[in-house]
Amino acid sequence: MEAEFDMIAKTFKGLENVLAEEITGIGGNDVQIGRRAVTFRGDKSILYKANICLRTASRVLVPIASFRADDADEVYAKAKEIDWEQYMTLTTTFSIDATVYSETFKHSRYVTYKVKDAIADFFNEKYGKRPSVRVTEPDLYINVHIAERTVTISLDSSGESLHKRGWRVATTEAPINEALAAGMLMMAGWKGQSDLYDPMCGSGTIAIEAALIALNIPPGLFRKHFAFENWQDFNKDLFDTLMSDDADEREFEHKIYASDAGYYALQAAMKNVRSAGLQKYIELKQIRMEEIRHEQGTPDALVVINPPYGERLGQDKNIMDLYANIGTALKHQFTGATAWIISANEDALKCIGLKPAEKIHLLNGELDCLYNRYELFAGEHKEWKAAFGKASHGRPQNKKDYDRHPHTDKRVQLSATGRKDRQVPARAKRPQQTARVPRRTGQR
Repeated sequence: MEAEFDMIAKTFKGLENVLAEEITGIGGNDVQIGRRAVTFRGDKSILYKANICLRTASRVLVPIASFRADDADEVYAKAKEIDWEQYMTLTTTFSIDATVYSETFKHSRYVTYKVKDAIADFFNEKYGKRPSVRVTEPDLYINVHIAERTVTISLDSSGESLHKRGWRVATTEAPINEALAAGMLMMAGWKGQSDLYDPMCGSGTIAIEAALIALNIPPGLFRKHFAFENWQDFNKDLFDTLMSDDADEREFEHKIYASDAGYYALQAAMKNVRSAGLQKYIELKQIRMEEIRHEQGTPDALVVINPPYGERLGQDKNIMDLYANIGTALKHQFTGATAWIISANEDALKCIGLKPAEKIHLLNGELDCLYNRYELFAGEHKEWKAAFGKASHGRPQNKKDYDRHPHTDKRVQLSATGRKDRQVPARAKRPQQTARVPRRTGQR
């Protein structure tokens, strides 16, 4: 049995609990939640799974040394004591990324230089030569984290941030982070159990992440490369086995409807949906939210919206009107659904005119946001409250029995394109998944 070791999965503010559940789900042990990170233990298989499967992680680190230091010279001395030949050779290119939360160490770049010098001197004293630093696409990624006087040096097993799945080929202005989108969906309880609507889909991030969750397709299958593939102890057979294992994938019997009022946003979304091979599950249309109609209504559907926030918070009348229109559309056109909206504009959120049943604080880029849940029932709020009272997580257990009055207007047919979509070939050994993107073959 392979030995276990410590790992650290980094994430974004507000997603720590979701990430901890994910890590437990892939078999991680001793899971502990920290600040924008979750620590855990596992073997090499868990390390590979963490990179392939975790939806809310940005990177997975493997600590190789931890010590206390009072100044940069002590960091240099301790870093030089590490047996770097376990991890690299003279021909290995490397880069160092440093994160510092300390009154003692105030300049992360200076710390980076000291660790670089330590590695160079370690090899120079033995061989009279040293490995080279490479800023882009190095063979080895090294992470230095300093919290006050505690220094942790780790190997970064991911390389490029894991939120960069590999399916995005087109973008719009300020697209939502893929890991944040996945975390928002998981917080909303999304597992593919109903229809899902994203009426302001932008480049399609939420819709695509929703489809991957519904089908239980690991997000890492789209990646071209993980940093651990360059490690000296890389087990290619184990990695290939994990990448080709589709035992946990599942069928999705509902539909994801993504729409946007902007032409160029929809073009970007179409390209990304095709790149991800998810045309069968995601239907797109250029349409304003208030114009969407449904033949059968939207009972038990999930609505997730990332609207514009506005450049001048609380002052932009157009933004206020937009949010008011969102509230009207939710109330009258999505009866019976549960809606979640993320925004950094608290004043605009008030214009929705609906009382949130739940508020969660998240960070979207550098913006502090509220992620609000709204129960979209027919009739008066007091009637709904009297019928259900408080339920688990504020979610009624028997909403199906509540008297709703769904709209009877003709359902909007949401389709990605009028012509036949280009089909993406299936991954190796998965002939039944003709609409999905293959894991890169022979490119490692």
